[in-house]
Amino acid sequence: MRFLPEEEQRRLVAVCFARSDLTLEQLWMRYFALGGSLSLLDLDAYLSGLLTLPRVDRDMVAHAVNERLDEVTGPARAPYSHSVQDAKPLHGPLKALVDLLEGAHCAPPERLPAVVAEAGRALDLTIGVYLADYDQRTLVPLGPGAAVLDIESTVGGDVFRRAETVTRDGTLWTVLLDGVERLGVLEIVPAGDADPDDPALREQCRWLASLLGHLVTITTQYGDGLDRRRRHRRRGSPAELLWQNLPPMTAATESVVVGVSVQPAYDLCGTAFDYALSEERAQLAMFDAGPRTRGANTAVVTALAAYRAARHGGASLSEQFAAVGAELDGRPAIGGVLAELDLATGVLHLLAAGQPTPLVVRRGEALPVTGPTAPRFGSAGEPPPVTRFRLEPGDLLALCSRGVAETADGAGEPFGRTRLTGHLGRDAGELPPEIARRLTRAVLAHGCGEFRQDAGVLIARWISR
Repeated sequence: MRFLPEEEQRRLVAVCFARSDLTLEQLWMRYFALGGSLSLLDLDAYLSGLLTLPRVDRDMVAHAVNERLDEVTGPARAPYSHSVQDAKPLHGPLKALVDLLEGAHCAPPERLPAVVAEAGRALDLTIGVYLADYDQRTLVPLGPGAAVLDIESTVGGDVFRRAETVTRDGTLWTVLLDGVERLGVLEIVPAGDADPDDPALREQCRWLASLLGHLVTITTQYGDGLDRRRRHRRRGSPAELLWQNLPPMTAATESVVVGVSVQPAYDLCGTAFDYALSEERAQLAMFDAGPRTRGANTAVVTALAAYRAARHGGASLSEQFAAVGAELDGRPAIGGVLAELDLATGVLHLLAAGQPTPLVVRRGEALPVTGPTAPRFGSAGEPPPVTRFRLEPGDLLALCSRGVAETADGAGEPFGRTRLTGHLGRDAGELPPEIARRLTRAVLAHGCGEFRQDAGVLIARWISR
């Protein structure tokens, strides 16, 4: 950034002051209100060219004059010490950030890789963008010439699974996030002899990945260019309806992390989930229509809408339960779980209807949260008493659809509760979205890719404040 010569700034400020209709005392009062500490005599001496001032004081005087000019006819404004034409950064990390923002402002989704490449050049980096497909099996490159990466067996996949940053063979890999949701990874190659382990470079790449993650999510909402790259095949219309009504697969606050996975991604039919996180509590829900019937998706979307309407209106857990049941009256009955977690105390309240018992994973051991249950939503009857359970810091809460345990292999053997609890206990140290992903992948493999019911898993980890 270039700065205006001090004497030239003083001369122009004095000219603008003469046009402002302010007395010297009035100008000094405005300058003093902005935090200035010079005396009235010092200000007079500066405007007369008899005294030099630090740049911060010169700019406060200019701002005091400009405040007055804004109140009157608005003649030419007093200049600040830096030149206005250089307000946009010319090089370095800030230039890359500005270029990325400006380039994506009106760009269609498919132009995002070119915008990212331009930002990379400003940082002397070559940047490759990979997005996770909707099955979360592979990482799909956005640029030409790059190969698809397997999530289970590649460096990029390992970075995605662990949501971290690593260096391999002079290349820096970092997870691509929208907030806390994993979207993919960035492959970053520094130019020349730059050190990919340099802490400053790693920090620049971290905020670049965070900004890019937001841009990927935003641009996906108004175009299909990025969405098509993440699809391996066409979604059915029931799955399209459900996906359009689901929240992000990951969310977090300082006190709780939520991760979700649902399969089959392209043929989702009868499972929906929802959550709402605040300072005080986490509200969680899962709805499950069971066998994949023609009206299953309509039933769970109806239940989801009824639940959200009641929750938005401040209804209690029992009132939310009743609202869903009333909305489904006369429609096919479905199962589900509604839960509220007090984030200050760890006290969990839940209501279940025709659904497997939720599990709490504590120090690698899965504990069922037992309590009274109701028939499925849409059946006659009052809500059951609320079940109360106290979590410990670090505990996982798992809500699973019936399809997780009931999915059978070719010989007819279901995945079962034992396998379910074994997977949860073994993976309890992973991130909640990764725990959910691994469990649904295991169910998919057990069922040989065939589902009579959806497999949905919602994992919430409570972190004591």
